Formats: sequence, C-alpha cells, structure tokens
Amino acid sequence: MPNARELVRFLCANGYAETRQAGSHLILKHPDGQNTCRPNTSRERYTKGLFMPILRDAGFTLEEFRAR
Repeated sequence: MPNARELVRFLCANGYAETRQAGSHLILKHPDGQNTCRPNTSRERYTKGLFMPILRDAGFTLEEFRAR
C-alpha cells in the first residue's frame, strides 16, 4: 500500500486541492464540490482497510491508482 504522500500526490494530480487541515486530518476538495479527508501521516504506509475507503470516497478505483 502507498504512503500518505503518494495518495495526496495522486489526488492532487486528478483535480483535488488541499483546502485545510483539521487536527491531524487533511481535507481535500475537488472543483465539482466533492470533499475527502485523510489522516495526515506523511511517512507511514496506509493499511488496506484505510487506503481503500479513502480512494473510494474520492471516486477512484485501485486500478486507476495503479495506472498513474
């Protein structure tokens, strides 16, 4: 599984922008109004149980992430 920085890089390359931080969570927003939130752990790798819901919430599949 990727680390948090790789996931943010992928989301930003696909239209999301970092809008704010609430405590230890980073909030990203897409121009179409969709928001997603992720824990701000820049060096740690996400577990599958945390990575997949964040990716689905943002509207992407694992195949799209791997094809980046």
